[in-house]
Order: sequence, then C-alpha cells, then structure tokens
Amino acid sequence: MVDPIAVQLYTLRNLLERDFVGTLQRVAAVGYRAVELYSYGGLSPQDLRKRLDDLGLRAVSAHVLLARLEQDLGNVLEEAHTIGLDYIVCPWLPPERRRTPDDYDRLADLLDRVGETAAQAGVQLAYHNHDFEFARLGETVALDRLLTRTRPDRVQAELDLFWIHQAGCNPVDYIQRYAGRLHLLHVKDVHASDGSFAEVGQGVLPWRELLSTARAAGVRWYIVEQDVCPRDPIASIEASLTFLRKQFSQFQDEHPIGT
Repeated sequence: MVDPIAVQLYTLRNLLERDFVGTLQRVAAVGYRAVELYSYGGLSPQDLRKRLDDLGLRAVSAHVLLARLEQDLGNVLEEAHTIGLDYIVCPWLPPERRRTPDDYDRLADLLDRVGETAAQAGVQLAYHNHDFEFARLGETVALDRLLTRTRPDRVQAELDLFWIHQAGCNPVDYIQRYAGRLHLLHVKDVHASDGSFAEVGQGVLPWRELLSTARAAGVRWYIVEQDVCPRDPIASIEASLTFLRKQFSQFQDEHPIGT
C-alpha cells in the first residue's frame, strides 16, 4: 500500500527559502514519501522532478495561484505532467474576487472551465478553502455555493479541517457532505488554549472520527500542513506523521486507506 500521507511544503517555507533541496532531503529523512507543492523553489519542472525522484518523494499535487489557472493554464498543465502531479489546486481567492454572490458564481464558472481543460489533459483540479468561504450568501455559505455550481468531475474539494473548525463549522459534517469529491484533505489541528495551529493529534479535533469518516468518504491523500510552527517545523511535521501512522495502523483489519 502506498503511504497516503503527504506534507504541504508551505509548512517549511522558511527552511525551503534558505535551502530548497536540503529541506526536501530532511522531509524524506523523517519518513514522508509524498509532498504537495506551493512553489518549485527556483528549479525547472524537469530538475524538480529529478530531485524528487532521487529522494524517493512524489509530488501528488500543487497549489497554483488563480491568476495562473486563469491566464497560463497550458503551461501549468505541461508542468504538472513533467513533475507527475495528479492534482492542481486553487489555494486562495484575492479579497476583490470574493465580495458578492456574483463573484463566487463567476469563480465557479471559471473553475468549471479550468477543470474541464485539466481533466482532458489527465489532471484533476481542486479548490482549497480557508475560513472566509463560510460567510453566508443568502440561504447558503460561499463554499457550498461554489461547489454546488461546479461539476464534481471537474472541481474537487480540498477541505482544510483547521479552517472549517475556525469558521465555527463541523469538519466531520463537511467531509460527509463532499464524500466522493474529496480526494485531498488538509489535516491540521487546533490548540485548545488559543486556537492556533497545532501538530496533528495535539489539539482539539476528534481525529478518530475524522479519519474514519474520511476513509468512508474516499479521501486518497491526507496532507499535513501547519501554517505556523512555534518549534522546528521539521519536528512538527514528523510528530504529525507519527500520529497519523499510529492512527492508520489501528484500521489495519479494515480495507486499505487511500491509493
């Protein structure tokens, strides 16, 4: 079974800025076999793929700014093929593009078109949430309006558990709601004391229930991300990996997780 745990490299952005390849070596050394990209670290897609291959790492997905999806999709998809990505993810909406219901409707139409083109090229598009997508727009919330207007085969959800919790919603409910279009899940925890980012398993989120629900929902990749790490971020991602592997081992008598 392929280990279904990846790490979003944004967690290590300060280390990567100083030594991109050396930090990838440390990621591999603590046991990760898959990553989600947020940049190429100044490397060409070809060189990045070679570096990852040499380290036994696989880039399963990459966060790609909306402007590039809108204006440079051909090159984005060519890069995805070179690196070996299965998914490209819209990670963030500029404030001026999320003010009104019409803004979200226009975004949905754009993502649907991008997702169709990506699918024709063998790449899946996904959308990653923060907390602002849980603002109410009439009878629904922005995230639901966006995903309801897009086709599941064109636009997957990449749900972020931390931000769902911070928005006052139940992450378990959202995993169930988008079962079947939720291949990628951002796993983060929340400190009980101040609501800040915590290593997975060190906060208040109900991990046994979350992971069991995610299995049933068809999640393929559990992507560790910790936006802010008070200690060494390598130690933080290692602690999250250790916790998740221990949790997954408790499911060993059930059908395999992920792909």
